[in-house]
Amino acid sequence: MTTTDTQQQLTQVFNDNFVAYYRSHVAHVNIMGRNFRSDHKLLQGVYERRQAQIDVIAELLRSLTVFMPHCLNDVTQGSHITDQPIEGTADELLELVREDLEHLKQCYEELEHASSEEGHEEIANYAQEQILDLARSLWMLNSTLD
Repeated sequence: MTTTDTQQQLTQVFNDNFVAYYRSHVAHVNIMGRNFRSDHKLLQGVYERRQAQIDVIAELLRSLTVFMPHCLNDVTQGSHITDQPIEGTADELLELVREDLEHLKQCYEELEHASSEEGHEEIANYAQEQILDLARSLWMLNSTLD
């Protein structure tokens, strides 16, 4: 069976989303500073929305007869988001999360394009919803960091 662009891109979204989820959760737990409460809550919203997508993306993969990645090493190795330490000042942590979400937004844009091209409108619609959600998260992060 030939793997389609949609299948490949959806697997990429799964990997990148999973790593972005984990990294934003680490930032949420480890953030410190004068704006702790607001930064902690902001990051909670980010990681909870990324966490909620893990099952959704996996089920979309199964709807295309593709298995979700079987091994955590495959997820981290397959992600375009590098697995580097999540540490630093509050601003540095927020910047790392922002960079991850910018990348993830691009990944969803590629998924939207591939799935539209291949006639998977339900997946294209899902990708569009996630692009909007990520744009909102990026706006909040950008406003906090500016």
